[in-house]
Amino acid sequence: MLYWLTKFSDGGDVFNLFSYITVRAGGAFFTALIFGFIFGRPLINLLRRRQGKGQPIREDGPATHFAKAGTPTMGGVLILGAVTVATLLFGRLDNPYVWLVLGVTISFGAIGFVDDYAKVSAGNTKGVPGRVRLALGFAIALIAGLVAVWAHPEELQSQMAFPVFKDVLWNMGLLYLPFVMLVIVGSANAVNLTDGLDGLAIMPVMIAAGTLGVIAYAVGRVDFTDYLDVHYVPGTGELLIFAAGLIGGGLGFLWYNAPPAAVFMGDTGSLALGGALGTIAVVTKHELVWAIIGGLFVVEALSVIIQVLYFKATGKRVFLMAPIHHHFEKKGWAEPQVVIRFWIIALILALIGLATLKVR
Repeated sequence: MLYWLTKFSDGGDVFNLFSYITVRAGGAFFTALIFGFIFGRPLINLLRRRQGKGQPIREDGPATHFAKAGTPTMGGVLILGAVTVATLLFGRLDNPYVWLVLGVTISFGAIGFVDDYAKVSAGNTKGVPGRVRLALGFAIALIAGLVAVWAHPEELQSQMAFPVFKDVLWNMGLLYLPFVMLVIVGSANAVNLTDGLDGLAIMPVMIAAGTLGVIAYAVGRVDFTDYLDVHYVPGTGELLIFAAGLIGGGLGFLWYNAPPAAVFMGDTGSLALGGALGTIAVVTKHELVWAIIGGLFVVEALSVIIQVLYFKATGKRVFLMAPIHHHFEKKGWAEPQVVIRFWIIALILALIGLATLKVR
């Protein structure tokens, strides 16, 4: 919105600053951060009054988790509010990618909100049936895929780019939309599965958002893409503003989610943030690199899939408990140990993913 102030600029005044994506990204970050600090405590108090017993705790979970009973959920509303306000204020509203990512974020947030509400209302961990959640998620992802194909340059439509290999594209044809749906829905649910300990999901989400934001900025500049030998996708630079807002909102949320958490993000936050990151990966043609950057989320999701399939086949378990962060808790790791070590892993994977920009 503030970008339009550049129309009143003569090139040498303060209004001209809003023509720079980096300046607006900084404004989005601080706006979202301040939003989180201002509205965090009032939101937590409201959720505590409305929810009573708070988020239901898994009966088969680690014994230490029962001390968290009464902690309110749906704190993801704070992050979504912060990133939405920041993006609308500092992003270019004539950019289709901005609306695409924002739309997916809010839509998946709505699914998560209904799921959280159902859990709190019923006082159990069931919520909305998984098939319903998946069906809605795939429907949203299908629409997102169609919009992405429409918005991409003709030479990149339905194409998948490969990291490391220069100028290598695979025209997936009719397989492209199912692939996009899998990336977005898989990302949403992988982040959702990771959100099991205080602060565990939000920091890797912020690390991934920062990394994808840099990638979006790079592939949206023809001079950078020429130098890096990556595919140029005009307009993706504006997603740096969304990523910066997500980081600011995430930090504002982490202030209250740091152990012991005063609020959980719930499915409202985890599904929305995962869907957003997957969509940015699709828009920037870095779906495979996203699998590296978000490797922690991939491992968390795979641990659940492996556990379920192996148990059905043999009646035995591979992990003491899934997702895998609970496995390490069962092995005796303290919760802060699991959280901080997983943060370190997420940072390492993000740096590896970022390095693929230059390795050609």
